[in-house]
Amino acid sequence: MVQTTPLPNQQRHILCMKWGTKYGPEYVNRLYAMVRRHLSGDFRFVCLTDNTEGIREEVECFPIPDLNIHLAPGQRDGAWKKLTTFEADLYGLKGVALFLDLDVVIVGGLDEFFTQNGEFLIIHDYPRFWRFGERIVGNSSVYRFQLGAHADVLEHFRANTDALRARYRNEQEYLSHFLHKQGKLSYWPAAWCPSFKYYCIPAWPTNYWKEPLPPRDARIVIFHGEVNPPDALAGRRNRRFRHIEPARWIARAWG
Repeated sequence: MVQTTPLPNQQRHILCMKWGTKYGPEYVNRLYAMVRRHLSGDFRFVCLTDNTEGIREEVECFPIPDLNIHLAPGQRDGAWKKLTTFEADLYGLKGVALFLDLDVVIVGGLDEFFTQNGEFLIIHDYPRFWRFGERIVGNSSVYRFQLGAHADVLEHFRANTDALRARYRNEQEYLSHFLHKQGKLSYWPAAWCPSFKYYCIPAWPTNYWKEPLPPRDARIVIFHGEVNPPDALAGRRNRRFRHIEPARWIARAWG
């Protein structure tokens, strides 16, 4: 039984972030449509972006805050940008926020993502057979937090950028360890956010004739690694000798 507790009567926000050219406005627009179908009641949908062109009018757009870090020539800040969601004052937004990566596919109800117990909730990163010891790192494709409540995450990163980038391979590893040390890190129920790569693709050799399908209790399917939603829909897998059939349910989820 999933333990949920209604949050105080606060404004609910869906946050996403789009920069560069990898993801076009259609990703934001599809994400909004999926959220609207699966989240009851009122919410604000906010996209932090460097380009608002083509984004539907229901989406509130703001510039991605500056990380305010020094980068060497040619060095990119990449997904570290996501740490700017923890600004002490993010454009005056107040309440609770659920951050979603643009390439997730929503297949189930979202209401409980706002009522699940926990101060900061994130996906428990998927187990790998070669990793030993306690798993702390979360996958930041889906995380929930109180806006403005974790400004120290960003402040600490800005003050120690080079050392932290050398120690942690990405923003989700740093974020997870920082909040774990404070006793604030919790994880979504494992069934809610399955990996497409690990939990939807049928085992060999049935992957040659069975459609990849989300598990029964899935809410948000996560795409990481070599498969993205358009490729999965078309039955393409971007590695040699790794066949998948078309995942036709993605088109139905997009609506």
